[in-house]
Amino acid sequence: MTSSKIIFSFPITMSPMAISLLLVLLINSLASCNAQLSPTFYSQTCSNATTTIRTIIRQAISADRRMAASLIRLHFHDCFVQGCDASVLLDDATGIDSEKNALPNANSIRGFNVIEDAKRAVESFCPGTVSCADILAQAAMDSSAMVGGPSWTVKYGRRDSTTANRALANSDLPGPFDDLATLIGSFDNKGFNEREMVVLSGAHTLGQAKCVLFRTRIYNGTNIDAGFASTRRRQCPFTGGNDNLAPLDLVTPNSFDNNYFKNLIQRKGLLDSDQVLFNGGSSDSIVTTFSNNPSTFASEFAAAMVKMGDISPLTGQNGIIRRICSAIN
Repeated sequence: MTSSKIIFSFPITMSPMAISLLLVLLINSLASCNAQLSPTFYSQTCSNATTTIRTIIRQAISADRRMAASLIRLHFHDCFVQGCDASVLLDDATGIDSEKNALPNANSIRGFNVIEDAKRAVESFCPGTVSCADILAQAAMDSSAMVGGPSWTVKYGRRDSTTANRALANSDLPGPFDDLATLIGSFDNKGFNEREMVVLSGAHTLGQAKCVLFRTRIYNGTNIDAGFASTRRRQCPFTGGNDNLAPLDLVTPNSFDNNYFKNLIQRKGLLDSDQVLFNGGSSDSIVTTFSNNPSTFASEFAAAMVKMGDISPLTGQNGIIRRICSAIN
């Protein structure tokens, strides 16, 4: 590959100060251009990064099918809190109040070891080059593809934060008891419209939830299929068993498909925040569309995930490349 040089020439009548100011503007402009996320960001600096990460992700999901849901969720919980900067991966430390301890995350999000495995692998041949934030973004896509869902073109070039924000995680992440208006507002704050909120909720075609998060719905809910409620009560007693798990998608809990939306139409959403998407409100027609058109769901989910990966990334000279994902260098 040939290299190229950029040569600047200035009119001889320009003062040294004017030339200096112009140079600053030009350099800042170039830096801004270079800071854009790109699918080919590592093509010259770490060409084996993406295939190495993909191998680690596939091995992890082969060993634990549930990990696909966990890694997609991990990327989501990262991007919704101060942008896609891997802040969710940081442990408690001086000056860092870990997001792992936030209410939506504590004893809930998982997959940290898989991301660290991928990071360790790329560090072995490209030290200080590939960010944890980019690994999270690719892990989400690879997870979807691994279990029958869509793939999409991942853009790279994010850098890692040196901070975490537990308070923001508590306030900005959608909750399992949110009503429709709250969900719409939470996603709108991140730049997503109602349809995109519904399609991203379709990630609940995978994964499981703890009894404590759906107990009230299966014992006191009104918009719920009686047989479904009875089935879920077997593993979720009225008292106790808070950590007992149940699949978010009753039909195909380990495969990415549109059964999640079909479940909602049948009043078989596990969480309150699932069923409110089909409860006589403005999102009913969107749920029906995705229920009837699996290809539409898949393509729009992929587009929404690309958009999510673009939320406030640290690029250029902002942030750092962490050597390990759980701590600052």
